[in-house]
Amino acid sequence: METAPGADRYVLDLTALNRLIEAVREAGYRVAGPKVRDGALCYEELDPDETLPQGVRDEQGAGRYRLRTGGDAALFSQAVGPHSWKRFLSPPEQRLFTAKKDDRGFRFEPGAIDDGKWAFIGVRPCDLAAIRLWDKVFQDGAWADSAYRAIRERVLVVAVQCTAPAGTCFCLSMGTGPRAGHGFDLALTEIGNGAPRFLVEAGTPTGEEILALVPKVRAGPEEIAEGERRLGQAETSMGRSLDVDGLAELLSRQVDSPRWEEIAVRCLACGNCTMACPTCFCTTVEDTSDLTGSTAERWRRWDSCFTLGFSYIHGGSVRRTISARYRQWMTHKLATWHAQFGETGCVGCGRCITWCPAGIDITEEARLFRQAAEAVPAPRS
Repeated sequence: METAPGADRYVLDLTALNRLIEAVREAGYRVAGPKVRDGALCYEELDPDETLPQGVRDEQGAGRYRLRTGGDAALFSQAVGPHSWKRFLSPPEQRLFTAKKDDRGFRFEPGAIDDGKWAFIGVRPCDLAAIRLWDKVFQDGAWADSAYRAIRERVLVVAVQCTAPAGTCFCLSMGTGPRAGHGFDLALTEIGNGAPRFLVEAGTPTGEEILALVPKVRAGPEEIAEGERRLGQAETSMGRSLDVDGLAELLSRQVDSPRWEEIAVRCLACGNCTMACPTCFCTTVEDTSDLTGSTAERWRRWDSCFTLGFSYIHGGSVRRTISARYRQWMTHKLATWHAQFGETGCVGCGRCITWCPAGIDITEEARLFRQAAEAVPAPRS
């Protein structure tokens, strides 16, 4: 659903924010939000007695992620972790149908689709942009996915403006953050020093209805200015940047560049970047049956263009080398996605940099490709 931020802004304290989450539950939503697990900030369903983690900060670099606690009671003073919201919108495993054999042949039963309502708490602007890309492909496109649409139509989005970008973030370069322009039902901006406080605005009628149930005060000029100051500070403290000017055309001319082989020496083809990426949506289909042959199931599972079997056709895989697979991923994300969907496939979240065990940095690789192209003298007329 396309949304636009409302003009009215209010201030919530921590008690009011917890009341907002309660109101969301009372409206029939299951709540998912950030949770610290296994040393990382993950998005998972929150039990009614769970609260959002406080005083958690992250340190992110190429192939490096650490959480630190203490210092203050802020809720959102960190960037994104390894999870994205696609794990709720398009689960890693989905049963498409079951076929059961009886005396009259096979009877087909469609796989169950989650028909509950979800509230996503703490969606960052880069992930909002990723969800909009998924909507474009799987909800509004010519080949819409019915399972995705069924889940997506029942999602309430509570966004969080990003005031603490990580060392691998480059959303400003991609035009996807740190401000959440639209695509949310409610948007929060943390402004408190010491005791947490939040600016909140509604982006949809549903968001307004939820907000009406929460104790709040209208934001004054000082609170609004503080929110703008923090967002402005985030814009100037991005850990990475990416020059996107002419990048799609540049990469499309680098198919035979020796740079791909240099990257492949480091790349492990593990697929971490695609699993963590909020816009990657490659899947495979797998059929199973029981030993008697009377019951069969078809499953859709996440896959990656880094696996050897992903490009398998009769006679073998098309992309046999790691260099070919990395080239496919990077050029699709930053170049050919434009031809398919009219925009880039990267939202600048930095997950592919942080969670690459070899520390390969897509922004640095793009810079080196540009540098190499600029070093080649122009042909004489």
